[in-house]
Amino acid sequence: MKHYNIPIFIPHLGCPFNCIFCNQKRIARLEPAPDPAAVSHMVQSALNTIPASAAEREIEVAYFGGSFTALDKALQEEYLLALQPLLKLGAIAGIRLSTRPDFIDSSVLDLLADYGVTTIELGVQSLNEKVLEASGRGYSSQAVVGACRLIKQSGFRLGIQLMTGLPEDCIEYDMETIFKTIQLDPDIVRIYPTLVIKNTRLATMYEQGRYQPLELDEAVDICAWMFMYLQQQDIKVIRMGLHPSEELREEGVIIAGPFHPAFGELVEQLVFQKQAQTLLHDYIQSQPGTRDLEIYSSSRDLSKMLGYRKKNLCYLKRLSGMVHGVKGHPGLEPNELGIGPVSSAHPDMKLSRATFLSTYLQ
Repeated sequence: MKHYNIPIFIPHLGCPFNCIFCNQKRIARLEPAPDPAAVSHMVQSALNTIPASAAEREIEVAYFGGSFTALDKALQEEYLLALQPLLKLGAIAGIRLSTRPDFIDSSVLDLLADYGVTTIELGVQSLNEKVLEASGRGYSSQAVVGACRLIKQSGFRLGIQLMTGLPEDCIEYDMETIFKTIQLDPDIVRIYPTLVIKNTRLATMYEQGRYQPLELDEAVDICAWMFMYLQQQDIKVIRMGLHPSEELREEGVIIAGPFHPAFGELVEQLVFQKQAQTLLHDYIQSQPGTRDLEIYSSSRDLSKMLGYRKKNLCYLKRLSGMVHGVKGHPGLEPNELGIGPVSSAHPDMKLSRATFLSTYLQ
């Protein structure tokens, strides 16, 4: 079943904080928040663009861009009431929203359940106390743990949004955050490398030389480690990197930082490179003296295995001098790689993603 989100942006509504990295009006569009009365029409228009086969789609309306549960209760109910006819008709399966961990309690969750909310995404960003404090988040890691437990116990799907490269952050703190995130058992995770956005406190720090963002390669490498640990635990990572909206791509909006319109693709390409390197090493160890090897992937994964501008293929050729090329093969599952002599035209050895992660992450 294919999942669809219909996003409704309520930029900066409800959030009483101004976090160090945040210019929410720029990130979540420049328009004002929609009137609740207009939401049903917006959703209906979006529904008309989604393939109509009910057996193959699950649709949630997603209130993004603000801290929904920090809104005035009456306004929360107006936004939720607007979707009730569509829920009753079965046109949408549920409602998704984003909010802060410190605006979750039992009474809030009871209200959301009454109106058909199915998924709650928390803007956690980090689970390291130094990073949270330096970023001006205004809550502790314990507040995050408590909110996540309440959400899971109440029967909602839990989403966790993380950032890397925040002030005071380092790879050790990122790994701490990932291991704690795994313990919270989220259903979905998003990972965003920190960008320096115009008119934020982080931009001021950067201009004063008090903050240095991650380089693109560094951010890709860190996020690859985070992605692999989450994938090992069957936790779905649904996005890496900010969506390259028109507003973000306006000249001067992003001052610095590891922005790339296909950031998530770069991360997955690096994971395939690491998996292929492991497979190549294992094959050479078991078949000494072998020459002219072919790496195989499923056809779906071929572009990720090749890498941007064939970066992965070039890397493997430099690594051993034995790799002739990379090809798609119908006998391989998604995220599975194979290797064998060019002359055989099929893999002699295979390596699934699960097996790779179980050894690589030891």
